[in-house]
Amino acid sequence: MSVSHSQSAPVPASKAASKTLKSMTGYAQAQSVEHGFGMRISVRSVNHRFLDLHVRVPEGFEPLEPRIRHIVRDRVRRGHLDVTLRYDLAGPASIGVNSEVASAYVQAVNDLRKQFGIHAEPDLAAILRLPGVLGPAATSLDEELAKLEEIMVGCLHEALDKLNHMREHEGDVLRRDMLARLANITSLAQKVEVLAERARPAFAKRLETRVKELLTETQLEPQRIVQEAAIAAERSDVSEEITRLASHVRQFEALLTGSADVGKKLDFLLQEMQREANTLLSKTPGHEAEGLEITNFGLEIKSEIEKIREQVQNIE
Repeated sequence: MSVSHSQSAPVPASKAASKTLKSMTGYAQAQSVEHGFGMRISVRSVNHRFLDLHVRVPEGFEPLEPRIRHIVRDRVRRGHLDVTLRYDLAGPASIGVNSEVASAYVQAVNDLRKQFGIHAEPDLAAILRLPGVLGPAATSLDEELAKLEEIMVGCLHEALDKLNHMREHEGDVLRRDMLARLANITSLAQKVEVLAERARPAFAKRLETRVKELLTETQLEPQRIVQEAAIAAERSDVSEEITRLASHVRQFEALLTGSADVGKKLDFLLQEMQREANTLLSKTPGHEAEGLEITNFGLEIKSEIEKIREQVQNIE
């Protein structure tokens, strides 16, 4: 079955790929009545790691499916999308009767009447409701596919425009929420940095006491004690983790405010931020007041990162 693809006009700027952050969740529909046909296209989108596209079209419209997939793939990068096309015949002039199909149904009914001795006449209204009896006034649906494709392209672009508008609106809401949480992470990290500096003298004193105990209790070589002390001091220093965490936050903010299609990049940065938060907690010095506060702040940082991760799962 050959279908002539009508040349569509260049996509307007509003339909071009946007640089705005987008959610992967949305719903939209568009409808049109032309050439004796009423068409409605609905698009439903939820989050997914890749573009997972499902197209549903009525029987006889299968030749239009590749064009639908091409248009959607050109405009949507990620998400589970359900695209559904429905159509109706618009007006009595558009309705025709397939005489061959109707005749076959009537013949089958008459054969059954003779076989079982039934005298009732066939119900014409019931026959008209049978599949394939009523259809387009044209001799076949094939002849109308070119017109239908033209309607479909315009209708689908309109539905995708509405979908993207909704996804951009939700993306803006997600951006504001994540920026607020990033600001809180930065504030918490700064508090940790101050507390870690305040705890440094106490840790040094505790380390010195422990070294003296080792010197009196065991016959360790002085060089070995110095090495162990250096390792212990390094394990208590969280400055590198704080610096790397701040760097990741800045990169995250830059992606949120200046890019599109960044969901995977954001997810990677969150993994790095979570790693720094875990290392920071593992280095928390002792059980003094400063150490307990650092632990609490570190746990809050991890909590904020997890909340941001939930939001990022829905970013295209």
